[in-house]
Amino acid sequence: MNVIKKQVIETYSPGESFDLGEKIGRESAPGQVFTLIGDLGVGKTVFTQGVAKGLGIREPVNSPTFTIVQIYEEGRMPFYHFDVYRIGDVEEMEEIGYEDYFYGEGLCLIEWANLIEEILPSQYSRITIEKDLEKGFDYRKITIEEIG
Repeated sequence: MNVIKKQVIETYSPGESFDLGEKIGRESAPGQVFTLIGDLGVGKTVFTQGVAKGLGIREPVNSPTFTIVQIYEEGRMPFYHFDVYRIGDVEEMEEIGYEDYFYGEGLCLIEWANLIEEILPSQYSRITIEKDLEKGFDYRKITIEEIG
């Protein structure tokens, strides 16, 4: 796993994190895979809602914790939102046909992707969201790394 490019962005409100997600959604291309890593309550859902808006999706976007994948098709390309937090093992991903999504014509965003690293594509973007309470309750350090 090689980090090709790394960018660190600091946000100071949920709105700024949403806006960054929206920018990524607007600029993304079919077939891109993003992993989203961060503790509970760090703002992964807000960020993901921004990505969805950037893709032109208007319906509500929530974390698919119990369904593993939520598919949105109303935007400029399909949006496959995974939450693999409750995955027991990679076989569960095979049962839902993850390859059709990971290598499909839409944008994949995978929360808790560190739990399924062995099946991730050879190239993807890893997004890590971290809090730092010393910098404020709403501060987030968002690191975007191109892996390949």
